[in-house]
Amino acid sequence: MRIKESSTAKRVLASLGVLGVLGAVAGLATYAAFTSSTNGSETVTSGSVTLALGAVGATNRLSATATNVAAGDTIDRALDLVNTSSLALTDVKLTTTATTSSLLDTDTTNGLQLQVDKCSVAWTEAGTAPAYTYTCGGTTTSVVAASPVIQANTTLTNLTLAAGGGTDKLRVRLTLPSAAGNTLQSKTSTIQYAFTATQRAGTAS
Repeated sequence: MRIKESSTAKRVLASLGVLGVLGAVAGLATYAAFTSSTNGSETVTSGSVTLALGAVGATNRLSATATNVAAGDTIDRALDLVNTSSLALTDVKLTTTATTSSLLDTDTTNGLQLQVDKCSVAWTEAGTAPAYTYTCGGTTTSVVAASPVIQANTTLTNLTLAAGGGTDKLRVRLTLPSAAGNTLQSKTSTIQYAFTATQRAGTAS
């Protein structure tokens, strides 16, 4: 009886050994597969929005100080707005703030009024600094209609918005209305101009 039991045990062990080998082979088969791979690359370069004022001088007179301004006077300053963006623009907006404030900028009726015009060619400058005057030898178009000097995100019209659009020749005119009363005497305001360009809407590239 012991001999028979021993033979049975050997057969069971042998069967287990075979199953172990089959399991190992099955495991190897699970991780074996045909494969293929390939690679590609793509270069992406972002565009730019670049807006600048002309160099200080005949192409940018904004820094010229106006003094002894009387009711009814106008203050004209030429400037180049230079667009060298590689992207087309949706618009250009103007925001003006008073870094030194007075009734000249807070009185929206009798205080300074702002108007911006564009000439199709360079403005012809005359007058003695800082009392400049300008005439346009080409076509004049309105960029900002006459309105109180303090502006918030005012869209400039008739500008060149194409990529690398070039230079718009602008004249900024401040007027102190004839109706300005005695309360506006001996006042000082410093007006800061901020021009902001926005890229075109997104498209397929």
